[in-house]
Amino acid sequence: MRLCRPILAAALVPTLVLLASPCFAESSAPIPVNNPPGQQTAFIDLLALMSGHCKTLKVAGRTFPCKTVAYAHGDKGRVNFTVAVDDPADDNHVVSFSGENGKRADDNSYELPIDRMLLNSKDRPKVDGLPVPAEQTSTGLCRQTGNFAAKKVNDVTCSATDSEGRKYELLFVSDGTPVSVRRIRQSAPSIQDPFK
Repeated sequence: MRLCRPILAAALVPTLVLLASPCFAESSAPIPVNNPPGQQTAFIDLLALMSGHCKTLKVAGRTFPCKTVAYAHGDKGRVNFTVAVDDPADDNHVVSFSGENGKRADDNSYELPIDRMLLNSKDRPKVDGLPVPAEQTSTGLCRQTGNFAAKKVNDVTCSATDSEGRKYELLFVSDGTPVSVRRIRQSAPSIQDPFK
């Protein structure tokens, strides 16, 4: 299956179709982003869906409940902790804490330095029917306790501040359900591109 963005694709997980795009202000208006869009040519090669609830989810200072959290690893090393935001004003509201060079302190602890936030909303432009997230340069850290190999995650905590001073926080706690881990292999497209 070919994935065109470092976000979750509709064919993979229908409930997570829009897991990585931005919109977050007090009135659900999009957050202004001052960074140019980056080249998004990575493919997701590992996806882990976690069951539980967000004790804390703050997006640009505004508190939200969440629908679900996923871990997505790209074939070029970028990792996203992606949160489907439960926003009654926007069914496409998704935020991702994104970074590279994550490290395991031990078998049950993983840390990911955050260098950007990916923000998605109903107002974002679409490519091939999927919203393209805005990228906001950020600094922060995500910590996960648990182990995907054992299909058990206890919690995920993330904290980041973007280049405009807006803060993003996540405290996700597992409900004990085993993590659903999927390895994804890239394959040739199943349709021919009529525009080539």
